[in-house]
Amino acid sequence: MSDERMRQRTGSADRRTVERLVAAWLAETERHDPEAAGEARDGWERDALSDRSAQDLATWVTARVTDTGFTEDEGPYVAGPVRITPADKDTVHAWLRARGHAV
Repeated sequence: MSDERMRQRTGSADRRTVERLVAAWLAETERHDPEAAGEARDGWERDALSDRSAQDLATWVTARVTDTGFTEDEGPYVAGPVRITPADKDTVHAWLRARGHAV
């Protein structure tokens, strides 16, 4: 597989990861701060998150990592509405940085 084709596949997978996690973040934010959720949703739909929304998303995804790879003996299980791995967190952070946000 060519490098360009691999980048396209990775880009599509990364976008799906970001979309999945943004949907969960917006749903949770809506329950706690409807005004902030509305602002974030508008920015997401325009592909132009505000700096505040971008930082909130970065912090949220970091705090919600649920799949650390530890066994039950090594660390606690973190329950959550979506599965979030450290790689998922890194994907969201990279996506935000690629759009000019300091993360």
